[in-house]
Amino acid sequence: MTDILLRLFGEGRDLDALQMGARAVVVFILVLVMVRVAGRRSFGRRTSFDHVVAILLGAIVSRAIVGVSPFVPTIVAAFVLVLLHRALAWLNVVQPGLDALLNGRDRVLFENGRWHERELRRALIHREDVLEGVRLAGESTLDAFREVRLERSGRLSLQKRR
Repeated sequence: MTDILLRLFGEGRDLDALQMGARAVVVFILVLVMVRVAGRRSFGRRTSFDHVVAILLGAIVSRAIVGVSPFVPTIVAAFVLVLLHRALAWLNVVQPGLDALLNGRDRVLFENGRWHERELRRALIHREDVLEGVRLAGESTLDAFREVRLERSGRLSLQKRR
């Protein structure tokens, strides 16, 4: 049995296409399990906290596919990362002060005809970036909007005037 597994999945860096393909299938299934364990939040909200997990998870599991790192310890490290993310997300819910630290906060960039220069500088965003968001929303000027906010996800939300 060990010989069959070794032939199918290989060992170390000298893997052929079939072995890497077999590893890719197993890693795909395992990552689907990890995403379910992590919860919908991990890959749905897209805050910086969630991006970090997605990037690290991809970097870690790719090593298991190409054989750069030992398979089982690499998958265990990926599960630990997912469980850590889940634990921090839970703590985030029960400790509201942690939320701003992990996810940042939203910023009002424009409100009632007035730019909030301090918030623009803090967010490292230029007025032209806001105006681009306005154009993408189908308007040509800010006149149609009461408020423009930079959300924690990095997206602009535009509140129309009533």
